Amino acid sequence: MQRKAYVPGLAALLVTLVAGCTSGSGGDGSDVDAKAGVPTTTTAPPGKYRTLSEPCGSVDRPTLRDLLPGVTQLPGEQQEKALKGTAAVTYDTDRRVGCSWSADAPSASHHLVIDVERVVSYDPAVSDADKAQEVYAKKEDGAALPPPVEGAGGSTSPSGSPSDGKTPNSSSTTGPSATMTPSGLQPRLLDDLGDAAFVDDVFASSGSAAKRRTVSVVFRTSNVVVTVRYAEQPAHPTTVPDSKELQEKARGLARQLADQLDE
Repeated sequence: MQRKAYVPGLAALLVTLVAGCTSGSGGDGSDVDAKAGVPTTTTAPPGKYRTLSEPCGSVDRPTLRDLLPGVTQLPGEQQEKALKGTAAVTYDTDRRVGCSWSADAPSASHHLVIDVERVVSYDPAVSDADKAQEVYAKKEDGAALPPPVEGAGGSTSPSGSPSDGKTPNSSSTTGPSATMTPSGLQPRLLDDLGDAAFVDDVFASSGSAAKRRTVSVVFRTSNVVVTVRYAEQPAHPTTVPDSKELQEKARGLARQLADQLDE
């Protein structure tokens, strides 16, 4: 019987061709590097908060009674209605919520508003928190906080009072209303609230009679920006609302809201 000859060179060629076909060559026969030409993108991390809590229930009854002393003088049903507050109308309660309360007393009227915004960045290169910082920064710029002042150790934070002792936001007022905020309580940055915060204090005439003071505390925690506005308008035109008391109460409520976000 005649045996077929074994050709080593042909076998080696076949092995080489098979190996080439399974090594990821392109359809046109060219070699393709699996890593070449693949763009690398870095997506910014999402925000810490994905939803928002119901706003009118975020302030407990004892706090509301302290902030709105006139509410305790109302009859039962009216008091309950005042304490429930009025929810702000928004198109997406997962993106923005708010609530307001008000109560009149013989000595003064008080008004409280909270606004909570969850910021979402639609730019994959910008995180939700960074976008929220932009929103917060616009509010801070709008408050016209006093610039840093020079002290013995150099430039200090805006918590220092301006040299003229005036509230920047009350530039539209005249006479004593421009200097009714004690220098240590001027609008300023806060370093004990959220990732960034400030307090604003505006004292101005309301119409031709009583004076109205509005204290605002704004802070950012990750991708949420919270605004607390607390106002008092005395019944007597010569009475000046206490800036220290209003600021302490507004800051106290802001801290409660910050703690709730951390829970």
